[in-house]
Parts: sequence; C-alpha cells; structure tokens
Amino acid sequence: MMRLQPATYRRITIASLIALSVIVVSGGAVRLSGAGLGCDDWPNCNSQRLIDVSTAHAAIEQLNRLFTGVVALAVMAAVLGSLIRAPRRRDLTWWSIGLVAGVIGQIILGGITVLVRLHPVAVQGHFLLSMVLIANATVLVRRAGEPDGVKRVRAVSTRALWLVRSIVVVLIVALFTGTLVTGTGPHAGDPDSPRFGFEISNVARLHGVSVMATIALALALAWTIAKRRSDQIQLRQPLGLWMFVAMMQALIGYVQYFSAVPEILVGVHLLGATLLTIVTFQLWLSTARPEVLQDSSTTLACEPELIDNSSPA
Repeated sequence: MMRLQPATYRRITIASLIALSVIVVSGGAVRLSGAGLGCDDWPNCNSQRLIDVSTAHAAIEQLNRLFTGVVALAVMAAVLGSLIRAPRRRDLTWWSIGLVAGVIGQIILGGITVLVRLHPVAVQGHFLLSMVLIANATVLVRRAGEPDGVKRVRAVSTRALWLVRSIVVVLIVALFTGTLVTGTGPHAGDPDSPRFGFEISNVARLHGVSVMATIALALALAWTIAKRRSDQIQLRQPLGLWMFVAMMQALIGYVQYFSAVPEILVGVHLLGATLLTIVTFQLWLSTARPEVLQDSSTTLACEPELIDNSSPA
C-alpha cells in the first residue's frame, strides 16, 4: 500500500487551506458583482439547464459553483492523505474529517441560500461556516507540521493564555457583527434580495467597537509578554503578524465605510477577514508547544491535542 510522507501530507493540507480561502473571496465576488442569483436553482443552474453560461451573471455563479468542486477534492485529499500517511495520526484524520463535514454543510447551505433568494441570514451563516472551516484548516496545517509522537503542552503564562483566548472570542463577535453590516448594506447579490432592517450606521458602529476591542486585547497581550521571556519566545512573532493584519483590516473597513462601500474594498475586506481568522488561530496554537514523548514508539496513532494546564517550566 502506498504510504504518504509527512512533508507531502502537509503540502496537501496547505492546498486545502488555500482553496478554502480562495472560495471565500470568489463567493464574495459573486455577490459583489450582482450575480448572486445568476443561477436561481439548485443543484441545477435554472429550471431548464444544469449548466448555463448564457449570461454574465450565470457564468460568474457557475464558475464559483465549479470551484466548490475543487475545494471538495482538496479536503477529500486531506482525509485520504491522513489515512495513508506514514505514520498515521488520529488527530490529523479527525481534523481533516472536520473539513469534509464543513464543506458538505457549505454545499447544503449554499443551496438553501439560493432557494431563499439570498436572505441575509442564510448568507450570514454561509460566511460564518466558511470561517469555521478556515480555522479548522489552520489547525490541521499546524498539526501536520509538527513531529510525530508528541503531545502539546502549554508554553505561556496564565495571563497570556487568557488574553489570547479572549482575542479569539472577541474576534468571533467581530466576525458576527461584520455579517450584520453586510446584511444591512447595499451589496445583496441581487437587487430583489431581502436586507436586514437595521440602521447601517448603528451596526457599523457595533462592528467597529468589536474590532477595536479585539485590538485593545492584543495590545494588552503585547504589554504582558514584554515582561516574560518565555511568552515572548512563543508569541512575539505570531502577535506581530496578527497586529499587522488586524490594523490593515481595520483601516480597510473604515475606508470602505466612508467611501460608500465600493465593491473592490469589500472584496479586500473579505480577504482580510479570512487572513485575520488564520493568524488568530495561529496565535492561539502558539500558546502550546509540541513536546516529545519519552516512548514515541507507542504514539503512531497520536491522540487529539493534550493541553497541560500546569504552569510552564
């Protein structure tokens, strides 16, 4: 039986993460181009044809649907690769299965979104599930790059750990409030699609507050790790990258709001949300480090992540 080397398998997981990131942006392009209902049926493009590229909107939507197939192949490769990887690791298999489950959910939710004519609740759920998939794929890539026969132990102080966890939680709030802004704003994907009845300035302000709260927590984390060398070793680089992406995302958000929400900036903001999710979970993963077990011969089927909650040495 063919066996897959760890380095090759990690490249497969990276490809999965890239594919999942690209489809977030391509799906946004469908909505921003007004082609959200270019295909008004599911799984057929319309009541007459399975595939229809007779109009520009239909072609755009059809291309996005076809790319969903590329994503499905990428995540299936991640699962199959985990089964033939040498050695096989249970944690990688479970995280890759999570990708497949998420993509199946996205396909179903995508069909529902079309059938309810891009109702903002369905679009909101579609995006948030995409971010769950991005987080899952980020963890899988990180785990695939770690040595076999290890457990993960906490590597930062208690205060730093709780600040990182808080950043993750508040980022989730920021992503959710961002979908409220999207569901209230002008880019519905189709002129006849429903909108949330909120005042755009109110939900934009709520979203802005959640973003600023996340950045404030990151600044508190920077101040905390400056006082402890072990925290600096683990978190300085991922936190620096996080701050750069977060500040750029906040800047883009404010510029797009005060410039009447141009489509190109909304698309860039979607990409920024995807990158921010990736670097946030990279930051969270950096609170622990892999530690080689004394008897690695018994760990060919590694257990899921173990976090030692005792104080780091």
